[in-house]
Amino acid sequence: MLEVNQLQVGYGESDVVHQVSLHVAGGEAVALMGRNGMGKTTLLKALIGMLPAKRGQISLDGVSLAGLPSHQRVHSGMAFVPQGRMIFSQLTVEENILVAMDRKAQDSRRVPDYVHAAFPVLAEMRDRKGGNLSGGQQQMLAIARALVTNPRLLILDEPTEGIQPSIIKDMARILNVLRRERQFAILVSEQVLSFALDLADRFLVIDRGRIVHEEARATLDQAKVSAFLTV
Repeated sequence: MLEVNQLQVGYGESDVVHQVSLHVAGGEAVALMGRNGMGKTTLLKALIGMLPAKRGQISLDGVSLAGLPSHQRVHSGMAFVPQGRMIFSQLTVEENILVAMDRKAQDSRRVPDYVHAAFPVLAEMRDRKGGNLSGGQQQMLAIARALVTNPRLLILDEPTEGIQPSIIKDMARILNVLRRERQFAILVSEQVLSFALDLADRFLVIDRGRIVHEEARATLDQAKVSAFLTV
């Protein structure tokens, strides 16, 4: 599904991501692990089109995304849940979700049933402003907002940041259910290994902007991965 080849990304003259190649298969969940400052967010922003790539190729289902802005990459089948969630704090929960839907779907003024089935708390709080939700509830809202675009690839940047452990467990369970039911793939950047173990089929470790380790969950050397996450 997603193919990235020799991607190089940076800010000005400073390169942050160095010749990264990776792939995500249809229906697969891949965890991109690494400490802060190792290039995870920069890489994901380049994939969704928020940062230009200096060189390299990105394709989705065999179609190049070169030069496409973020909204066209969303139309191509990608969805992005950014670090910090970035919900609209003055809009209600329901308005936050509806604004992400295409115009035809918006005209129905109805949040899809599968969203409320996966996140019943969002149905209960549909009229509450997004800024009044807890951190965990805001993360659920951000995921729901991404899902109503019907992505084939859901990209999440540090989804467990600032979330209590019980909510993190629920989040992994819900994402696994939705991935099977809605048939999308996941690429998630993460530092919490327990969450990644609950969700991912395969693990990539990024260090100083380079992929330095790759392993399937079934054979994962947790100690080796944990060493890359230790400050």
